[in-house]
Amino acid sequence: MNFDLTALIVDSADLESESTFWRRLLGGELSETPTHHFLRVDGLPVIVIQDAPGHIPPQWPDGTSQQMHLDFATDDPAGAERRVLTAGGRRLRPADDAAAAGAQGSRVYASPAGHPFCIRPA
Repeated sequence: MNFDLTALIVDSADLESESTFWRRLLGGELSETPTHHFLRVDGLPVIVIQDAPGHIPPQWPDGTSQQMHLDFATDDPAGAERRVLTAGGRRLRPADDAAAAGAQGSRVYASPAGHPFCIRPA
């Protein structure tokens, strides 16, 4: 039996800000229904931003569990950081954490809804 990952579902109390963030970061095409926004990016599973009015952002790494997170690889971590911040994301760990970790280190961020993700060198 084989499985294909077809979608990642992301809860958010604010569909617009969360889906806009992921589209600005990853590109792709966004389609919308009243309760779900679907981001299609070549080479990735569909990212579905789901309306969740009671969503409480995780407080990881200093609080409640992150539940899960996404990892991305890039050949330009500094450029990716600028893109994350410009798109509306925020850094969860200080900038010197990535520098101290060396070439394999991850930079840790959160989306507007608080979902953590990492960007590491390719």
